[in-house]
Amino acid sequence: MYYRLVFSFVFVGLTWFANAQNKVILEAQTSFESGRYCEAAEKCGLAYTKLKRKGNQAKRIKADMAFKTAESYRFTDRFRDANEWYERALLLDYQETVPEVLYYNGEMLRMMGDFDKALKNYEAYKKLVPEDSRAETGIQSCNGSKSFVANKTKHIVTNQAAINKAEFDMSPMFQDRKETKLFFASSRPGSTGSQTDQIACENYMDIWVSEIDKKGNWGEPKLIDNSGLINTEAHEGSVAFDGRGKVMFFTRCPMLKKQNLGCDIWMTEMKGADKWDEPVKLDLKGGIDSVTVGHPCVSDDGKFLIFASDLPGGFGGRDLWYTSFDKKGGWATPKNMGPEINTAGNDLFPTFGKDGSLFYATDGKPGLGGLDLFKAVKVGDEMKWENAQNLGFPINSENNDYALYELSDKKGYFTSERKNADGKFSPDIYSYVLPPNLFDLKVIVSELGNTSVKIQDVAVVVKGTDGSTWEGKTNKSGSIFWDKKTDGVRYVNEEVSYAIAIAKDGYHPDKKGAQFTTVELDEGQSFVIDMALLPKKPIRLPEVRYPLNQWTLLVDSTINSPDSLMFVYNLLQEYPEMVLELSSHTDSRGKTEANQKLSENRAKACYKYLVEQKGVDPRRIVPVGKGENEPRTVYKKGDVYLDKQPADMAGVESIVLTEAYINQFKATNKPLYERLHQLNRRTEGKVLRMDFDPATAPAANPGYLQFVKYP
Repeated sequence: MYYRLVFSFVFVGLTWFANAQNKVILEAQTSFESGRYCEAAEKCGLAYTKLKRKGNQAKRIKADMAFKTAESYRFTDRFRDANEWYERALLLDYQETVPEVLYYNGEMLRMMGDFDKALKNYEAYKKLVPEDSRAETGIQSCNGSKSFVANKTKHIVTNQAAINKAEFDMSPMFQDRKETKLFFASSRPGSTGSQTDQIACENYMDIWVSEIDKKGNWGEPKLIDNSGLINTEAHEGSVAFDGRGKVMFFTRCPMLKKQNLGCDIWMTEMKGADKWDEPVKLDLKGGIDSVTVGHPCVSDDGKFLIFASDLPGGFGGRDLWYTSFDKKGGWATPKNMGPEINTAGNDLFPTFGKDGSLFYATDGKPGLGGLDLFKAVKVGDEMKWENAQNLGFPINSENNDYALYELSDKKGYFTSERKNADGKFSPDIYSYVLPPNLFDLKVIVSELGNTSVKIQDVAVVVKGTDGSTWEGKTNKSGSIFWDKKTDGVRYVNEEVSYAIAIAKDGYHPDKKGAQFTTVELDEGQSFVIDMALLPKKPIRLPEVRYPLNQWTLLVDSTINSPDSLMFVYNLLQEYPEMVLELSSHTDSRGKTEANQKLSENRAKACYKYLVEQKGVDPRRIVPVGKGENEPRTVYKKGDVYLDKQPADMAGVESIVLTEAYINQFKATNKPLYERLHQLNRRTEGKVLRMDFDPATAPAANPGYLQFVKYP
């Protein structure tokens, strides 16, 4: 019952005028002050047209009628009409009498999407009333409006046309744990109240219910009871249920002539199927009848209640308050929820989220327009909330958005006064859904140590923690891709962790595999997983260099040989059952015997570094010197020599770097001659076994730590 809890009055001392002027003016004044805003909009507008603008006093009176016409339209949610009449009042300098005309006109402009003009009104109002924080909130909202839209969330918002009518439909709330019975307030035809509400210009509101079937279709809404106990001649709406759905709290706003009675919260218990016991009014006002309380939000045990009210001691407008129930003392004296939640504006429509967070609507914080929906985080196990954050666009719009019910962290319902499909602004029930993040997976398999060589026909198996599993084989480029199945269902889903295993004959088993997860990811993602298999053949290690005729690991501006050996270290870490042969080679220059000793010392230098400095088990490495006996194979494409085998061998020649081959460039191409000799000076690895057991493996050869005499 938004309009019953939000509207406020701004009066001007014109009593002398009401006693001195004609009947039209008197009736207009009386209609407005009595809260009959549908009637007042017409009568105040008529009075405005009949007044002449002669003299300062007449000008003030005419401006006052324009302002009251605007207020009447604002209170009945006719914002464009309200804007026109506020502007008429401003043309008559009404801001000099009631500065709030600038603020309210700014509010209407913002709800109409005219942020630039609204900003000017807020700034002008701030100069006149700098202590009113609402002006700064309006300024921040206008300045941030483009950011809200630019950073729109992925939510899909849908008008629930099967439920909504042309009249007010608001405050959706589910009763049952299966969340199939939707309760809401509506002023549609068929409501119990027979009179027209002079605030809303429609029938009095009642509580209605609709059930959703297994196919997701809404049944025809119906009144929740025909006994007259719940729905009465008064307004009823904004319901809340305890965790069992057996106790209902609802708002009732009496409409009695010549009495200023605010709304109350009532409570009733279910007695059989779709029947309710006689409701009891909660004593929350402290004896002040004119105070309004409403919009109940109750804990699962039914003993903690949050509600909206204009109780004395608030921060301005309507605030959120709370109370708790004690069987001995009943409902405790309400307490204000404090500045973490409440503002100088209106704070309304609280509901609990599934994780205990608090949703509510406010126009006192920066937003898009009117009431915006916010979410506050629960503090530990306390009944306290903080750090309220705007839910953003498109859940929030330039118009009023409020009364959110969360089905899950990705979907729910709420009320919005945004423009509907008919082009009209009317409170309707909307749903919102956060579409699932879309993920896909690409696995690329290469030879370990040679990523340019992709492996075809690798068996790839993926298993998820949700029990899903699928498999396939890599193509010619060594890759395989999954996004969705033939029925449209995605392979990779949200909040699931996955493990990938690969295997192929001729390669050592990959016992480590790979893992990835979508848990807690807020955005969709394309996962590209690079994996490698170890071929059952010599392993090309990163280049390790040595000074001429030395076995010290070379470190200079071109290479860091110890870092190159980290490949071996990581390889042994990844395959704890591996025993690796490290073989060093020399070029063909020099004496064969000397080259053999030099290569042995270079292999031992690598061995000593890995064992003594990196802590590798010495039994897992066998250093071997091979001298100049095994020249390297390289790949020539045109005039370019490649040290790694390319994936595409078309037009590529394999060349063994024998001494005879290299010597042909000694006189004609000295740089190439030196480079080819350098390519022969290398360290390679070969898997000897994949069955290392530290408990049974024999001791390492102590001679591996001793360099041989050279030359």
